[in-house]
Amino acid sequence: MTYSIVARDPATGAMGVAVQSHWFGVGSVVCAASAGLGAIATQAMPQVQHKPRALAMLREGRSAADIVAALVEGDAASAHRQFAVVDASGLAVAHTGASCVAAAGQATGDGYACQANMMRSADVWPAMAEAYEATIGQGLTAALLAALDAAELAGGDLRGRQAAAILVVPAEGTDADRLLDVRVEDSPEPLQELHRLVALNGAYLLADQGDQLLANGDFAAAADRYVAAYESAPDTVELKFWAGLGLLTAGLPERGLVLLKETIDADASWHEMLRRLSPEIVPSAPEALRLLGS
Repeated sequence: MTYSIVARDPATGAMGVAVQSHWFGVGSVVCAASAGLGAIATQAMPQVQHKPRALAMLREGRSAADIVAALVEGDAASAHRQFAVVDASGLAVAHTGASCVAAAGQATGDGYACQANMMRSADVWPAMAEAYEATIGQGLTAALLAALDAAELAGGDLRGRQAAAILVVPAEGTDADRLLDVRVEDSPEPLQELHRLVALNGAYLLADQGDQLLANGDFAAAADRYVAAYESAPDTVELKFWAGLGLLTAGLPERGLVLLKETIDADASWHEMLRRLSPEIVPSAPEALRLLGS
């Protein structure tokens, strides 16, 4: 009752999994990944324990092929299950049980595996593979999203749409490291919402970079990041607020003041927030208050 993809980016070594289904909160059921190890998707009649088991075997150095074989062998209900694993070498292996509800199938290639069950047509998983291969040069996130979009265009889930998720981890790191972790739990158009949230996530990553640069005293670079974050998501009032302060800190008070005024006009609570910011946290806060006449 789901379509998903697991993949490893050949350029960066990042690994990820993306999914859409007519099932509430599908991301927490299907997706798992760990930096430097791999990613797994488990669906159809999902066995969520496959996720920690697969990650544990990846940690032991076992390949995706070994892991899929072991999970099938140790599961009396494997005929009803569908899952896939990609490891840090880029080997991707999938399993589609003979009793999965049609249309069900899988497509694997260099560094990826697409799998789907309860689909409107058998065109879904080949379309996912084609879209992934055509898009991976644009980066892993773009390719995973393209695969989901292609699945929907090819017919998608027979029951319709409800939830979607994407999880991407770096080539190196810990279990806590994430490059992207976004979920749409319940929506009439989950893929549209997933695209929106992925873009918003990118904007906030730019703001996070601004915070780090500000802490390091690189005010001009911090301001550039804050402004880029706001421009990436211009409807987000908070990003406009921090962009305004960033511009003041970088010595660009006229541009900064415009953004701050627009923020406060939209919601006076931001004026109170400005009052509560100490110079140790935001060096430009006192100057902002002075220029605002408050």
